Amino acid sequence: MTLQIDFWQLLGLGLTLLSGFAGIIFGAGRFIAGQFEQRINERFDVLQKAREAEAQGITNLEREFLRWQADLPLHYVRREDYVRGQSIVEAKLDGLATKIDNAQLRASMKDRGSL
Repeated sequence: MTLQIDFWQLLGLGLTLLSGFAGIIFGAGRFIAGQFEQRINERFDVLQKAREAEAQGITNLEREFLRWQADLPLHYVRREDYVRGQSIVEAKLDGLATKIDNAQLRASMKDRGSL
C-alpha cells in the first residue's frame, strides 16, 4: 500500500492545518483579551465606587465643618470681648458703689443733723 499525495493536496492540507491553528490562537487571544478587559473594568468600577465614597465623605466633612463654623460664635467669646464686657460690668458696679457710698454719707449726715 502506497500513499500518494500530490503537492497541491499537501499544500492545501498544510494551509488548512495552519489556518486552523491560527484560528485557535486568534480565538484564545480574543478570549484572554476579553478576560483581561473584564478584570480591568471590574477594577475601574471598584476604584470609581471608592472615589465616589471618598467624595461623599469629603462633602460630609465640609458640611460638618461649615456647621461647626456657624455654631462657633454661639459658644465662643473672644478674650477682648470678654474683657470689654467685664470692664463694663465693673464700671457699673463701681458707679453703684459710689451711689451707695453717697447715700450712706447723706444718711449719716442727716442723722447728725448737718443737713
